[in-house]
Order: sequence, then structure tokens, then C-alpha cells
Amino acid sequence: MSETSFEGVLPALVTPFTPDGAAVDHEALGALVERCVAAGAGGLVPCGSTGEFPTLSSAERRAVVETTIATAAGRAPTVAGTGALSTRETIELSVHAEQAGAAAVMIVPPFYDPLSWPELLAHYADVAEAISIPIMYYNLPSATGQTLTAAQLQELRREAGVTSLKDTGGDATAATELIQREGEGPTLLNGYDTQTFSALAQGVRAVVWGVASILPEPCVRLHRLLIDDLDLAAARDLWQRLWPVCDFVERHSYPAAVKAGCEHVGLTTGPVRAPLRPLGAGAREELAQRIAANRTIPPIVGTEWGGTLREPRALA
Repeated sequence: MSETSFEGVLPALVTPFTPDGAAVDHEALGALVERCVAAGAGGLVPCGSTGEFPTLSSAERRAVVETTIATAAGRAPTVAGTGALSTRETIELSVHAEQAGAAAVMIVPPFYDPLSWPELLAHYADVAEAISIPIMYYNLPSATGQTLTAAQLQELRREAGVTSLKDTGGDATAATELIQREGEGPTLLNGYDTQTFSALAQGVRAVVWGVASILPEPCVRLHRLLIDDLDLAAARDLWQRLWPVCDFVERHSYPAAVKAGCEHVGLTTGPVRAPLRPLGAGAREELAQRIAANRTIPPIVGTEWGGTLREPRALA
């Protein structure tokens, strides 16, 4: 199992659908990928929770991964979500992702019935045996019922080659323990939106972030301010604008909220798939106000974030 160190903001991508929700809109997906790459994304994460993976067929999941990788064209690595209810399907999706050119796979534990520790360890070890690219553990206890100890995570790295962990647990104390134990277990990537600032301030070098699909430029800038520039004052100012958006999406149906935000800034997303429901008019208006309060939305095409909180800078 190879090692890959991720750096920067990795947008958790929505999966755009046709207006009737019957098929994936690959042209719209390509436009989203292009926007994120142009903004300086450190990677791309398709087929995660934000991407509504439980509603996608296996064929659709493969196609979404292929489109993401082909559109990125080597400019940003793709971490493909390949978690499934069975070990066999997880392996099949992971093998496909590697063959398609993914840099790593992100695997959520089977989430119908919580596995025993030996079962979970064997599940990841079996996948690791079938592929040569790194595995990212998707820590999502609200869906999986699994909360691993630091010792178990160390064993997961040692015995199953799990080199990184997307933490969507929401437990800031547990996350801090893992950060402080750096080098002993999988490398932590923050995946809980409202904890992004504190994670970056503690030195976490990569974040998987759904709001980065809506506002990629300011999200990338926040990472640079805290990791590269060490400009705490500017980062605090920017975070005051980003946090209300993060807070909103975490309090609503996450995929529906991120899709509504993407639509608000001009991207084509199509509907969410049932059983999810779109945001109501009142919620959409509140989200629009929170996005507008950032005053950081550049045009979708032909610009990049220019380093101020007022005006985007056009590409040369």
C-alpha cells in the first residue's frame, strides 16, 4: 500500500443530476470540477455523502469517478468514495477507482449494522489486499455507529494500510487527540465543516469540505492564511463570513443544502434524489443571505479569488 500526503482543500463534490433526477449530468459535473480546480483545490472527493452515493447505482458511481478524474486531467488528485454495504462491492468499486486513475479511495464502514472490531479490520484489510493505492477511512459515526479508539486506528493503519482518515465525527476533543498523536495512526483530514478553522489552526494540512463546492476560492484562501501565511487576524475575519454557511449546511440536509448553495452561485446541479427532499423557499433564502454576506463570490468562469474580501481578480 503506497503513501499519499494530501494538502489543501478537497471539495466534497455534489453529484449533479438531470432535471428529472433520472441520470447523472456529466457536463454539469465537469463544470463543477473545473471550477474547483481553477480555485486551487488540493484534491477532489466524488461519491461521498455530499455526492449522495447511497442513491447512485454502481454503474453511476463508476461513471462519476471517471468523469471527475478525466476532467481534472492530473491537475488535482481524486479520492473516490467507494464504501458499500458489502466487502465484495467495496473491493469492486475500489479496484475500478484505481484503474480509472484515482489517487486514493475513501471508504466508509458498512453502515447497515455496526461491525465488530475484527469484522471491520478484516473488511479494510481485504480491500487493501486488492488495490495498491491508499485507503482513507471515512469516520462517520452518525451513520455507521462506529467510533474507533486511537489504538484501533493505529491497528487499522498497521494491519490494513489505512493511511488517512476523513473525520466527520464532530467530536473536537477526539479530533484533537488524533492530531496530537500525529504519526501514530492515519493522518487526519478534517471533514466537519464547523470545525475547519480549529483543525487548520492546529496544523491539519488537508480538509474535505462540502462548502468548498459552493465557495471554493475563499475556502482555499482560509487554508492558505492558516497553513502557509500564518495570518490569524485575516483568517478570523474570513472565517466569520464562512462559518454561517458551514453552520447552515450542517443543520439541514447536507446534500440538499450544498446543492442549493451551488445553484445559488450559478452551477447546474439538478435535484436531490429521494428520499432526500430539496430545501424549502425559506431555507433557500436564508442560505442565499449567508452566502451573500461573504461578499466573496466571483463569477463562475474566468476568475480566481484575488486575495481580498471585496473584488475577484480576473485570470490573466
